Amino acid sequence: MDERIREHARTLVDWSARIEAGDNVVLSVAEGAHDLAVAVAEELGKRDANVVTLYNSDEVSRAHTRAHSDEFDEDPEYERALYANADSVLSLGGGHNTTASADVPAEKRQAKGRARQGIREARMDTDWVSTVHPTRSLAQQAGMSHEAYQAFVYDAILRDWEELADKMAMMKDLLDEGSEVRIVKEDTDLTISIEGRTAVNSAASVAYDSHNLPSGEVFTAPHATEGEVFFDVPMTINSQRVRNIHLTFEDGEVVDFAAEQNEDVIAEVLDTDEGAKRLGELGIGMNRGIDQFTDSILFDEKMGDTVHLALGRAYESNFPEGSEDEANDSAVHVDMITDMSEDSRMEVDGEVVQRNGTFRWEDGFEE
Repeated sequence: MDERIREHARTLVDWSARIEAGDNVVLSVAEGAHDLAVAVAEELGKRDANVVTLYNSDEVSRAHTRAHSDEFDEDPEYERALYANADSVLSLGGGHNTTASADVPAEKRQAKGRARQGIREARMDTDWVSTVHPTRSLAQQAGMSHEAYQAFVYDAILRDWEELADKMAMMKDLLDEGSEVRIVKEDTDLTISIEGRTAVNSAASVAYDSHNLPSGEVFTAPHATEGEVFFDVPMTINSQRVRNIHLTFEDGEVVDFAAEQNEDVIAEVLDTDEGAKRLGELGIGMNRGIDQFTDSILFDEKMGDTVHLALGRAYESNFPEGSEDEANDSAVHVDMITDMSEDSRMEVDGEVVQRNGTFRWEDGFEE
């Protein structure tokens, strides 16, 4: 076995999930992630953790959803019980086909998403972590050879996370002390309130309230959004390629939208529920180990020259204990990315903290 796979497994189990002896772990394995699953299972065994393994296939899910009626059971008790008794859920992504569910009817996708909202919440109440095994299908989606894609993935995952956490802490402090963020670039002038929120230093570990490996972002829960934003990084949403998304916000909600390709996908997202029309996340990418777009949200949103915004569900971790504000509630959480590497700036309370992709504490920053 490639030693990088074993190192990936150790990073996931020790740094990210902080697994201890006796922990009950649900291991969700995608079709192409078998080798990583074997390595993770071995590491869990070494730590005397308990494990239940689930087969997570997009093709199986597609078959079930397409054949089902629109009436899905809400929060099935047997599945909720699994997560209620789990300490950690480790999700290993990497399927055979990145667009396996492209032909699932929108109304069924929405109905299933709404019905499973409680299950998602139960899973998120655990110390969950999601990662991905570098499969050939993901390499193809990224437009890379498998060997090059493997190197890309491991450069993003196998790094000094403590050092990155220290750097990202500077951005977390700025957001925690600030009340308003403004993002300005071509076709974008967006103002977002972050008052009363707590930013998360997402350093790829549950110890930092972070649940993705790789990670490398600082994120918060915005509100009172005003203005327009252009997302120029192509991405796959609901198994369909979407390009050049433009959103206009008034009083915190989307009032107009457009996309150059597959605009109906954005319409479907916005139509999910009322919460889908509001932002649930403002994320600032800070992982310099990710140096190119690969059409994978797990990697692309962490890239150091990007900002991403998510329509839908907000994370409770962004709300201080005792806060009277409620997190935006939705059955969806859809991230969209804008490239900040050229002719752009991000301000916190009127002070420029990033210009043309460079943070003010980095070499090359221009006032």
